[in-house]
Amino acid sequence: MNSKILFSSFYLFLLSLLSGQQQQVLAHRQPFGFRPTKLFVFGDSYVDTGNNPISLTSSWKPPYGVTFPGKPAGRFSDGRVSTDYLAKFLGIKSPIPYRWRKFAYNHVKYGMNFAYGGTGVFETLVQSPNMTTQIDFFEQLIKDGVYTPTDLMSSMALVSVAGNDYSTYIQINGSAQGWQPFITQVVNQLTLNLKRIHGLGVKKIVVPTLQPLGCLPRSASKLSFRQCNATENSLTGFHNVLLQQAVAKLNSETKDSAFAILDLYSAFMSVFNNKAHQTGSSKFENPFKACCAGVSDQNSCGDVDDNGAKLYTVCNHPEAAFFWDQVHPTQEGWRAVYSALKANLQLIF
Repeated sequence: MNSKILFSSFYLFLLSLLSGQQQQVLAHRQPFGFRPTKLFVFGDSYVDTGNNPISLTSSWKPPYGVTFPGKPAGRFSDGRVSTDYLAKFLGIKSPIPYRWRKFAYNHVKYGMNFAYGGTGVFETLVQSPNMTTQIDFFEQLIKDGVYTPTDLMSSMALVSVAGNDYSTYIQINGSAQGWQPFITQVVNQLTLNLKRIHGLGVKKIVVPTLQPLGCLPRSASKLSFRQCNATENSLTGFHNVLLQQAVAKLNSETKDSAFAILDLYSAFMSVFNNKAHQTGSSKFENPFKACCAGVSDQNSCGDVDDNGAKLYTVCNHPEAAFFWDQVHPTQEGWRAVYSALKANLQLIF
């Protein structure tokens, strides 16, 4: 039997087994309407709000931040990212980046963002603190008395990895061959990270599923931006099935069922499958095409030559585009995703 067909059948079998379990994870409610006052964030560029060094990342270069706050501010988007929308839903301020903690001490009461663009569960090709190190930073702040056990009782964590482990795997190995055991390793390590954060005293932990990697512009470009890469999405689905299974198991092992899934995959697909998705006065006519792209395959959004000339182009209306660059949604894209996630979030909180 063709290996792709065999893997797809195996994935669908797992999904059918776990679909009921997934609904239990999504539908779990915290008793007494738990509403956190602090948000701690761990992960990569989908949730990073400014931790990466200014000299080493495109997120501090124009045209990033053109929509919000009007200039580059370390977010991998034209504006707000996932963290900002979750904080808004919770009714709290978006937590400050870890690197700015000494300069904005009055804001630590809202939590802290430890996420770094380009990082993963394991080491990636980007020199950024992986998730284990990010949790080390958090633990040290607790030891230093910045956050007390009482503080943590009113807190929640967002633990988000958006695929850098897998892109690193492909770059090192040259293909996706052998992904299945590697995906298992990633999810197993992520599970240990979730347990560790909970063990430090965080009351509620939300972990998003992986977004459909095959629909990112860098993959969809090979298909003329008309469809997603089905193989990559099947592998993404395998990750998500294992993650759902792990979260259900964690909840069965804890008295307070502290863990919840944020179904990012379904939210992205909901937006993609409705090209007329209304976002204010805008529609995502071609959701797989990036607003900001390099003028060649060797260039990326934000690149300039030695004379400062732009090596990228930007669409006229970022609010009409779902993706900002080859990987990251626009602010309007994230707004549409969180609109699709509203029911999921209401079940969690």
